Amino acid sequence: MIKFKLSVISDEVSQDLERVAAFARRHSLEGVEIRTVWNTPPQDLIPRADEIKRILSKYDLKVCCIASPFFKADLDSEKEYRKHIEILEKCIDLAKKLDTDKIRGFAFWRKGNLKDYEDKILEKFQKPLEIIEKEGVYLALENEPATFLVNAKTVAYFIEKLSSKYVKAVWDPGNDIWDPEGEIPYPDGYNAIKKYMIHMHVKDGVKKGPEGKPEPRPIGEGDVDYLNQFIALIKDEYSGYISLETHWRPKKKLSEEELVKPGGAAFSEMGEEASEICINNLKKIIEDALKRARE
Repeated sequence: MIKFKLSVISDEVSQDLERVAAFARRHSLEGVEIRTVWNTPPQDLIPRADEIKRILSKYDLKVCCIASPFFKADLDSEKEYRKHIEILEKCIDLAKKLDTDKIRGFAFWRKGNLKDYEDKILEKFQKPLEIIEKEGVYLALENEPATFLVNAKTVAYFIEKLSSKYVKAVWDPGNDIWDPEGEIPYPDGYNAIKKYMIHMHVKDGVKKGPEGKPEPRPIGEGDVDYLNQFIALIKDEYSGYISLETHWRPKKKLSEEELVKPGGAAFSEMGEEASEICINNLKKIIEDALKRARE
């Protein structure tokens, strides 16, 4: 009855890909999403693509997506624009070497409402559209409150504006906890984005922590209604990957910078311990959702 597949974002467990793969196999996951590995961002991993394939193959795992930082960039910087076009091209090269056709991306650091900057952003996307359409790969845009695409509704609107069959969505319900517009992840966010979804991340958080700000929590212990979200995924027969993006650590607080620009050894510290808790919570939610979906 379940058609989706589970995966984990690499650096949420460790910078050591062998440890990531062992974690994934231990929890019967089917894939790994490549973000930073060996303290190296995805766009610089091309020389080690064969090594990545060898390790994941040993554990019978697929690469489900390249979690690139594409267009986490300043909209007004031509230098950053050129750099990020190169990042996209390199991540496409890595994706092809690792047998995936999905690259995660964004829509520039937010400095106001999307509609106030829409024409300029659309113009900046024309070159990426040419590239992905030529290469036949999907650019999956993620709802990320630090960018102009603050929530699912905005992602769906922007995808419609781009009007390309190669631009789809990564749905991250947990990111809606930080949404400045206050979108409710499920059902509102999901219903807005589901027809464009080709990939999904799961993290959790509370809208108001002890300091009055949103804070990460283990999956199932925050404000996202994951039980009903997964019942809907099962009933809607979603068949893509769902990547655990833990984004929480049991004995330390991740900084705002780490939450927005994750990666590297400091970010991955205690990641495996945190991910063990989160993946076990997630599997229990899915088990409960499956029972409810059958009722």
